[in-house]
Amino acid sequence: MSSQKYAVEGVGLGLRRSFFDEVLNTPDFAVDFMEIAPENWLHFGGGQGKKLRTLTERFPFVCHGLSLDLGGIKPLDENYLFQLKDFFKTHQIRAYTEHLSYCGDSGHLYDLMPIPFTEEAVKYVAQRIQRVQDILEQKIGIENVSFYALPTSQMSEQAFVNAVLQEADCELLFDVNNTYVNAINHKYNAQDYMQSMPTKRMAYFHMAGHFDEADDLKVDTHGQPVKEAVWELLEQTYQYHGLVPTLLERDFNIPPMEELLKEVEQIRAYQTAWRANHGS
Repeated sequence: MSSQKYAVEGVGLGLRRSFFDEVLNTPDFAVDFMEIAPENWLHFGGGQGKKLRTLTERFPFVCHGLSLDLGGIKPLDENYLFQLKDFFKTHQIRAYTEHLSYCGDSGHLYDLMPIPFTEEAVKYVAQRIQRVQDILEQKIGIENVSFYALPTSQMSEQAFVNAVLQEADCELLFDVNNTYVNAINHKYNAQDYMQSMPTKRMAYFHMAGHFDEADDLKVDTHGQPVKEAVWELLEQTYQYHGLVPTLLERDFNIPPMEELLKEVEQIRAYQTAWRANHGS
């Protein structure tokens, strides 16, 4: 059971441009922290930059990157990392996470591709993560990603993720939905995978919806409400790892804010129940 100190607390929401002004103009907006993709905000100054600063002064913020390409073959974009470092300082960003994947080749692939699960890849990716951490002067978190074509694998996904975390000495953004989706698609036990993840490295959790393509094929779209089986896995994850900050993502088919906040409150209800059962 976790009693560690986290960069943020409670329940968060991924901030999207479609409801940015609604959040800005709602003084009592009921979330504990927010998350943004820094690529979408890094170069905004003027009015947009001031609006974002208004929100980052109101709420604790974390950043979840899309394009660092930790598993890619091209050298890390260190100029970009120094820009990130300034951005984090300006907006007092509490934590930074990225996907454990690659997304670049001759250009940006606009998708998150799985890294081969090999010992060689562990060392390669860990070195890149360590370089990122050296430049940013902080630990980062990596997210377990959903994938559909199984890459070359000498080891299981859970062994690979754990090995990278250990080798790089970084944190984990544990995505509950991705875990469920991969478990169905690749026929393993989601609860076993969840329990294999290191509690001490948890940064926070992601919750999101997926599309049921078939009984044995789930697609991680972030465009639907969270499914009941994923809510159940979240509850099991709290029982095993303790109360870890948890954020809701919704990227497409974004519903009215009232509906979105119902899912935020459902996360909060699970957290409240956990506290009631554990006397804290």
